Amino acid sequence: MLTGLLVDLAVIVVLLAGIAQFRTPPGARRGNWTAALALAGALAVVLYRHRLQDVPLVVVVSALGVLIGAWVAVRVTMIQIPAMVAFQHGAGGVAAFLVAYVELTRSGREPLTAAAEIAALLGLIVGAGTFSGSLVASGKLANRLRQTPTVLPGHNAILVALAVVLGALGIWAAFLGAGISLCVVLTILIVGSAALGIVFAVRIGGADMPVLISFLNATAGLAAALCGVAIGNRLLIACGATVAASGSILTHVMCRGMNRGLASVFTGIKARPAAAPMAPSSIRPDPAADVAEAVSPAGDADPISRSVELLREARRVIVIPGYGMALADAQEEVVRLGERLVELGKEVKFAVHPVAGRMPGHMHVLLAEAEVDYGRLYELKDINHEFAETDIAIIVGACDVVNPAATERSDTPISGMPILKAHEARHVVVCNLDERPGYSGVANPLYGYAKTVLVWGDAQETIGRIRAGLS
Repeated sequence: MLTGLLVDLAVIVVLLAGIAQFRTPPGARRGNWTAALALAGALAVVLYRHRLQDVPLVVVVSALGVLIGAWVAVRVTMIQIPAMVAFQHGAGGVAAFLVAYVELTRSGREPLTAAAEIAALLGLIVGAGTFSGSLVASGKLANRLRQTPTVLPGHNAILVALAVVLGALGIWAAFLGAGISLCVVLTILIVGSAALGIVFAVRIGGADMPVLISFLNATAGLAAALCGVAIGNRLLIACGATVAASGSILTHVMCRGMNRGLASVFTGIKARPAAAPMAPSSIRPDPAADVAEAVSPAGDADPISRSVELLREARRVIVIPGYGMALADAQEEVVRLGERLVELGKEVKFAVHPVAGRMPGHMHVLLAEAEVDYGRLYELKDINHEFAETDIAIIVGACDVVNPAATERSDTPISGMPILKAHEARHVVVCNLDERPGYSGVANPLYGYAKTVLVWGDAQETIGRIRAGLS
């Protein structure tokens, strides 16, 4: 007994050591391998402790799962990663509710304790809800479903009604013995939980998607931990609880990045106070002149040449990546542009907004893939005060996270959201596909500033042309 406990603790310590390395981009790679080693060890321990009744079937199914996972991982692109991550959360949910279903309906073995039965029922509900909610999130992120929020008539009332019905069904199932009746009730419970997950997830969209992804990460871990309680597996409890805790913290970070409460995101009730309008004189002294003088492809000045000219004269440059950079697959060009500016003696930094992209850390993943100098990556809170002393802010495929409307207006989906203060830089170069608003649908007044150079087009091409001009 003591030996088994020590082995479990060793596996858990290795897992936590891997997770601890996720704090920095360089450490994340080592952390992934360390965590993978811990999970492989956990699998080996479980297989050693429990006799498998059908070894060939387990081997075949496991090999099939490995092959499918490897095939998906090889084919997925950086743009598809958010959708894949959401789908993986759903896979964790479906695994959890299947395990819970088997434990609740098994016969011929020692009955579950009261605590194990309650944990199994909760794991089944949370797992099924996570599965369906994750599929909705994955569909939105993959552009298979409408990305904007879908609000049903009486949406919150529907959620409450489903929750009450599921609670009643769960209590009923707890008093049923093994048999056909229990299987029917559990099946209805799964369907109802899946419906709850769908209704819950369809209302989330736009800039709130990273919050939903983080939350589903937490619920997938919670479902796994509950199943660990049901089957009496300490390793599953520890791993699931770790995922649930980290997902909860990440959800809090994403909400803070949006300056919104969790209830506000998930219920649509605006609990936060309206954002105080920013003084127009602090950003746009002469709005009419700004629109008339802005440099764009439709104007007389060549935006590429103007951008090159400004960058040659600049000393301090901040690059702001967004989801458009992922769509254009422009991260390599962006990093190479930064390296070229450093060669020219410029001070270059990359400013990353916590909700930029479609999942937490999306921009970090892209820039890391392009082998950015990690010492040049800065979070919003660490770099926002530097924009006022910056010569040029280069925006690549970002809109909402640099939109002054978030602080100037109180009637938009992003009102009150902290933004990267690109508008405070002496000059701004916008390398976006076009002038259409970002995910939130809110027009960006920054495009009309006199100091803004608008370089419309594919970011990979336009950034490449700017870099070539500097050479």
